[in-house]
Amino acid sequence: MGVMRSILLAASQNSWLREHAPRYRFVRRAVSRFMPGEQLEDALAAAEALARQGMGTLLTRLGENVASEEEANQTARHYTTVLDAVRQRGLDAEISVKLTQLGLDLSRELCYRHLASLIEYAGPTSVVWIDMEASPYVDVTLELYRRARAAFPNVGVCLQAYLYRTADDLASLLPLAPAIRLVKGAYREPAHIAFPRKRDVDENYYVLASRLLAPEARRAGVRAGIATHDRNLIRRIEALAASDGLRKQEVEFQMLFGIQRSEQLRLAQEGYRTRVLISYGSCWFPWYMRRLAERPANLTFVLKNIFSS
Repeated sequence: MGVMRSILLAASQNSWLREHAPRYRFVRRAVSRFMPGEQLEDALAAAEALARQGMGTLLTRLGENVASEEEANQTARHYTTVLDAVRQRGLDAEISVKLTQLGLDLSRELCYRHLASLIEYAGPTSVVWIDMEASPYVDVTLELYRRARAAFPNVGVCLQAYLYRTADDLASLLPLAPAIRLVKGAYREPAHIAFPRKRDVDENYYVLASRLLAPEARRAGVRAGIATHDRNLIRRIEALAASDGLRKQEVEFQMLFGIQRSEQLRLAQEGYRTRVLISYGSCWFPWYMRRLAERPANLTFVLKNIFSS
């Protein structure tokens, strides 16, 4: 599985595949398992369906590393449209953005202006989540998160459990009463930066989740989004929460659209706060390869689509 994961992550960075693979019908059909469609309307319809099952949502338009200020401006305008649509439909939905979508590669100040405007536009009760990108972006992402958190209560950030540094990053953020979305991590990182073995990532994830759910973190006002599809980890975290006396409504699980659907429904039905990240947009190939790399067993689904097309 380690070799397959490396192949898939390499494919996510291949410009030829990024341009050509989406043209094939079987690839587009396979990706539909993980996203409801390319348009915002597709994502909103999926969010409404999940709301009827007692689940909230996170909405994110795929794409990263915009190359011009106008692209960054357009992305920011798009997310205000998303927030307007969420309000109009009365959805329990928040947005999640990549800083490189907002112009980070062009200018930190441009990026921060867009981020701050979106946080303000969302209103104090709707968190704007900052996705974490590959390791070269961690420092600047956390820098801009801290700046935004000093100005606004409704901003969260993603941390990746496969990075060695994340324990220290979390410790430095806890005094800010942050909103943290904890994921395993989906980028191709060298062994001197990230745990290369799954079992080590899993154990670090559990340790970090334990800190996020600890009594002192709760007293400080930390919001923890436990973002994993690993059923073993979910069971361990459920047991930890119960032993610490947390009510189920105090524990928030966040999962991706189309992955572990039965588990999402179970958690919601049992009373846990459950939020599903819905991705949409046309720039989906790198993201799709990273999703497959997180769980290479999903390749079975892809192969079925190949041979049935």
